[in-house]
Amino acid sequence: MRNLLLAALLVSTTLTGCAVNPVTGENQLSLISKAQELEIGKKNYAPLRQSQGGDYVVDTQLAAYVSEVGQKLAAVSDRNLPYEFKVLNSSAPNAWALPGGKISLNRGLLTALKSEAELAAVLGHEITHAAAKHTASGMSRGMLIQGAVMAAVVGVQGKDYAQLASLGAGIGAQLVTRKYGRDAEREADFYGMKYMSKAGYDPQGAVALQRTFVKLSEGGNQDWLSGLFASHPPSQERVENNIKTAATLPRSGSRGENRFKIRTAHIKRTKPAYEAYDEGRKAFRKGDISKAGALVGKAIRLEPREGHFHALLGDIEEKNNRYKTAKQHYDKAIALHDGFFYYYLKRGQVNASLKASDAAKRDLEKSIQLLPTANAHHSLGDIAKQEGKLNAAKSYYKKAASNKSVEGKAAYRALMTLDLADNPQNYIKLRTGLDNKGRLKAEISNPTPNNVQDIVVAIQYRDSSGRIRQMEHPLRGVLAAGKKQLVDLGMQHIPKAQLANIKSGIISARIAK
Repeated sequence: MRNLLLAALLVSTTLTGCAVNPVTGENQLSLISKAQELEIGKKNYAPLRQSQGGDYVVDTQLAAYVSEVGQKLAAVSDRNLPYEFKVLNSSAPNAWALPGGKISLNRGLLTALKSEAELAAVLGHEITHAAAKHTASGMSRGMLIQGAVMAAVVGVQGKDYAQLASLGAGIGAQLVTRKYGRDAEREADFYGMKYMSKAGYDPQGAVALQRTFVKLSEGGNQDWLSGLFASHPPSQERVENNIKTAATLPRSGSRGENRFKIRTAHIKRTKPAYEAYDEGRKAFRKGDISKAGALVGKAIRLEPREGHFHALLGDIEEKNNRYKTAKQHYDKAIALHDGFFYYYLKRGQVNASLKASDAAKRDLEKSIQLLPTANAHHSLGDIAKQEGKLNAAKSYYKKAASNKSVEGKAAYRALMTLDLADNPQNYIKLRTGLDNKGRLKAEISNPTPNNVQDIVVAIQYRDSSGRIRQMEHPLRGVLAAGKKQLVDLGMQHIPKAQLANIKSGIISARIAK
């Protein structure tokens, strides 16, 4: 993923920076080539879906239906891309498009739609964002303004999973939470409606959709405001524009209300199950285990085939230190959906608690294949440490520590615990110089999040006879995280020639208790 980010950023200076928008025919800024667009979409699509709840697999016919509608629209779009359409298992109302035509729509948005024409309006809008290179163009502007596209944490969608210390969806997270400009939204509405009409849909579906969105935004519903509306803000202006556009298009297209009703019957019927689950998740995060258990029990009675529900039961049992029972629930979740990282992560951690190290490692490695997380790397580091494989443990901890989350900081502490004695200079920083009285001083700083003690500074120099001498200076007390301290090294009035040959370094330190 890091190599992909660099590939997206290190754009060749031979590019002109200007290209023709394949949808509008107008010139637009473009520092991202088509090959890079395709690569960004391809590499980010799977991990980003994982971080937002994974694919919705309970009703496979629904996913096929959404893809069918999407491909009908893609076939009449102005740009040939390898379009894909996925339904995500999240109640947050949202839809997004990555460069290269990789599009996702949440279960929570589908339950709010009323017709196939409205679904086509959503998908046509997202297709236009991909076809017109809106995200790629935004990346180009950001590269010029900032010099880089900064990785971001996944947004509000799929909070439970996004809050894990993810190492694998950084750039994609920023792309799908980026707020589109008014011009981009106008284009997406306008051309999305043209694609609807060409594909045989009534463009009035887009008008009805925007009217609904305006009402929802005025109601202050936080799920909508932090979901779809965060990146696609609705407005009365967009409603009026859609009315004008619809007047120029044939009205003979299909609304597909009955067909949509049939195809979405299952998710609408089981919506109360997911509402109970979402409330159960909230209760679990707040520590109300009893309420969480009751709510997820209700969810399972309404929809026994949903892996997320059984995983929450596993989380509850793990919280109560009932690891064998927790494992049974994670087993059930994986049996229902064997392609979601969280189930393997949690079963791996439970297997580790049960001292089943080999099974734990298999599960944790599988979770990393689906979505690299600091949590999985940290757990693998703990197992390697217990097995006496200290170099492997350091490697896992280092990967986890690259994330600045609570989990990443814990992994950094574990790494320091193993590595500080061997490589104190990698953690504690040292600068030497003369003060205004000509005395040699050392500035010792601790940029780590951990308090450190027993720091020893070594000074190596040649004396007046040319012999190499070494002095050691222990630092008394504890050097707190983020602090620095000056130490008098006991040398003064050093000739410049001799000063240039003085070498210094941190040779000892350990984490304070």
